[in-house]
Formats: sequence, structure tokens, C-alpha cells
Amino acid sequence: MNDHQERAPATATRDGSVLLFARNFFRHPLMLGSIVPSSRFLIRELLSPIDWARARVIVEYGPGVGGITAEILRRMRPDALLITIETNTDFVSYLRGALTDARLRVIEGSAESVDEILGRFGHSHADYIISGIPLGSMPAPLRERILRKTRAVLAPHGTFLVFQFTTRALRDLKRTFDYVSRKFEPLNVLPAYLFFCQAAAAA
Repeated sequence: MNDHQERAPATATRDGSVLLFARNFFRHPLMLGSIVPSSRFLIRELLSPIDWARARVIVEYGPGVGGITAEILRRMRPDALLITIETNTDFVSYLRGALTDARLRVIEGSAESVDEILGRFGHSHADYIISGIPLGSMPAPLRERILRKTRAVLAPHGTFLVFQFTTRALRDLKRTFDYVSRKFEPLNVLPAYLFFCQAAAAA
């Protein structure tokens, strides 16, 4: 691991983030799916396919309280950009105060606007897009728009890395992407399915 990958961004206390996450779960259970943030085991497996030396632009859908976000920042190149897209105002405010890293942009908005959001920062494509938003429980037309926009903005050989608590979205992932592999991570609350999607299978 390179020296810049060892740096950890400034973060708020884990107790505070867990309480915020749990409070928002009870307000919006369908938006979060789980009462606690992702485990370190899930985060490790979810991010394992990323080629950090190549990753210049990364997008994260639904960062919540930033557990995955912080690990991405810890591993990212010093000249890379991470754009997080979050609909929850509480989480947006928390992230903007908790993660002080010049490579991070925290955007309040929807994943279906990923193309427009990338354009704000002078980019048309992302090398990796990471998502924990509950695709299976959202309305089908919204899920369809998000997946099609995601495929459209992935760079050649880019990967869409997804974790879900059900397999309901798998059919749509397979219909949208040419290649989908899957894993199961039991060491999480709740146990999670991981899907790695590409517009074309890697050579």
C-alpha cells in the first residue's frame, strides 16, 4: 500500500454516527434497510475489486454516515476525486462536518442525477460507482433510471459495486449490465449480498 493510502481523514466519533444512523433508520427504514452502518467486513469485500492506482473519479450513492466513504478516502490516490450523493439532509450535514478531505464532494441529491452531478466537476465518467441504496425497495421506474444512468457514466472497464440486503434488484442489474458477479457477506447487520457489475465483461 502506498503512503497516501495510509492517511485517514478526520472523522467524528463512531458513537455519534451510529446514533444518527439509527435515528434515521426509524424515520426512513426503506431508505436505509439496516439499523446500523456497514461492518468492516462488508466494506473490505465491497471495495476489494477496486484498482486504487487507476481510480481517478469515484462516486458513492447513499454514503449515510460515511463508513465506506472514510475507507475510500483512506485508500484513494492523492489526486483522485470522490463524489458522494445523498438524499438525507441529516447525513449530508454530518458528512460535511465529519470528513475534512479536499478530495471529497458531498452532494445533496439523487443518484438518478449522477450524470449532471459529474458534469458540475468537469467529468463525464466515473471509474467506480459504489452503492448501498436500497434498489430493491424503490419504485421500479426510479430504479431503472438510476441503473441506466449508472451504466452510461461508467468509464470503459469501470465497475458498479453494490451491496443489498435482498436479491430483488439482481434481475434488473443483469438486464442493465453485461457482466454481474456476486458474493455474500454474512458478517454484517444484516447479512448482505454484493454485486459487481460491468458494462462489458473484463477481457
